[in-house]
Amino acid sequence: MENESSPTLKVDGGPGRGASIASVANACAGAERDGYDGIMVPETVHDPFVLLTIAAQATAHVELGTKVAIAFARSPMALAYTANDVHELSNGRLILGLGTQVKPHIVRRFSMPWSRPAARMREYVLALHAIWDAWDNDSPLDFQGEFYRHTLMNPLFRPAPNPVGRPKVMLAGVGPRMIDVAGQVADLFACHSFTSPSYLEEVIRPTLAEGAAKSGRSPADLEIAFTCYVATGNTQAEIDEAAVAIKRQIAFYASTPAYVSVLEHHGFAHVHEPLLGASRRNEWEQMGELISDDMLHTYCVVAPPDQVADEILRRYGRLADRVSIYYLGTAAIDWRPMVARLHRSDGAGSVTELR
Repeated sequence: MENESSPTLKVDGGPGRGASIASVANACAGAERDGYDGIMVPETVHDPFVLLTIAAQATAHVELGTKVAIAFARSPMALAYTANDVHELSNGRLILGLGTQVKPHIVRRFSMPWSRPAARMREYVLALHAIWDAWDNDSPLDFQGEFYRHTLMNPLFRPAPNPVGRPKVMLAGVGPRMIDVAGQVADLFACHSFTSPSYLEEVIRPTLAEGAAKSGRSPADLEIAFTCYVATGNTQAEIDEAAVAIKRQIAFYASTPAYVSVLEHHGFAHVHEPLLGASRRNEWEQMGELISDDMLHTYCVVAPPDQVADEILRRYGRLADRVSIYYLGTAAIDWRPMVARLHRSDGAGSVTELR
């Protein structure tokens, strides 16, 4: 979880949130050629596992991950089958990134139950491993938890042991309870993009360590994947335009009660209520105006392209293992020099998502 030598990061690329199905293969193949170490796909307008199936066929060696798939929209059994298949199809390259989403989406969009998300997520991951254990060892399935029960596995429905093993599980979170759960049961932790270096160092890393200790593990057993807001451009006007877009994104998250702890950490909690009110009035364009330059620079790297990598390394190089770039500008940027600068000298790689 920490780099002892000069700071370096893995980098993930791939299709952005609005990518069409038809563009996925070329985008993923291009990311692999450009030196990215992973392809990370979100769950927004497409099923992420469909995207990764395409990516698996278009690439040869990059890691493939969901960042993130919505766990509570699926049963552990349904997801166990899907992840098992994609992992085998990709020759063992899947990182199964999972997130909870928020209650309105789970209840009103997916029509699924919601309660105690951190405890439910912990049990969800344990259920996945119990199912995979039953398949790998040809043993009875008997998982009985508070939220999930899996006690039936007939031979007709039992896959053979996966020849490439099981995928790594990555959990995303913001608050201490979910971070603690990730420390207990995950292989990787995905920081939300609305995170600062200080929050990562003073809240996330110590809480991960506490969770890991509960399971008898070392914090070094976990990788930390960070998504970094970047406002850049080839001219000052383009940088300013990208900064305005990031301010609106920060405003969206700062208006959401689930992220108040991130604001409180830096003394920005006073902006939450005005932003919440503006969101209820659908004043999305105006909300960004409530985000100060101080807030912008707290959560976002603002720099010309040739300075972005060094600034990311300065802020996060000794705190994280992987980075994803969250870029909302319209300027055409050549990301390849940045990837090369961030990339591990030993060829291990890093994680970045371009949008």
